[in-house]
Amino acid sequence: MKVNSAGNNYNKSQRIILIASDFDEQTLSAVVWLNSYNVEISCFKMTAYKIMAEVYINIEKVLPLNTFLNYYVNFLDSSLKSSTQKKSITRRVLPKIDEMLEWGVVKAGDTIGAKGRDDEGTFLDNGNVKVNGEEISMQKWLKEHFGWSSIQIYVFAVHKDTGKTLSQIREEYMEAR
Repeated sequence: MKVNSAGNNYNKSQRIILIASDFDEQTLSAVVWLNSYNVEISCFKMTAYKIMAEVYINIEKVLPLNTFLNYYVNFLDSSLKSSTQKKSITRRVLPKIDEMLEWGVVKAGDTIGAKGRDDEGTFLDNGNVKVNGEEISMQKWLKEHFGWSSIQIYVFAVHKDTGKTLSQIREEYMEAR
């Protein structure tokens, strides 16, 4: 005896979420193919960082990629905030060091430190840092310093004058614009 229609709806709207420290090309290719056939499957890259006694986890969406549709705004939508309300950051691709230099929110000669550590470097006009008399990319410096295979420089590079991470500085500037 059939009590409800659960049997008709069972396994009709499954969703697959893959989480890993990295994905190979074959997996990503299979995910793209499955998405093209309306199988809801996503890939997220998860990286854990330990700084002193604190553990930080970064989760980054790899697939499916956002489309240009995510950038369009419907100007006829009455739910949009008025121009007098505070703007929120909606950019999908955040500005890099070169744009931060162009804005003047960081400058050549500024001291940059590694979050939670005493090591420092001097910021150069090309986005690299000078550490112990040697020019090195911030990515390479922080990866070597923390001993990790990858690192988010904007989260772990601290501007010494302000005490803020590059991520915080960038966010504040973008919200003020």
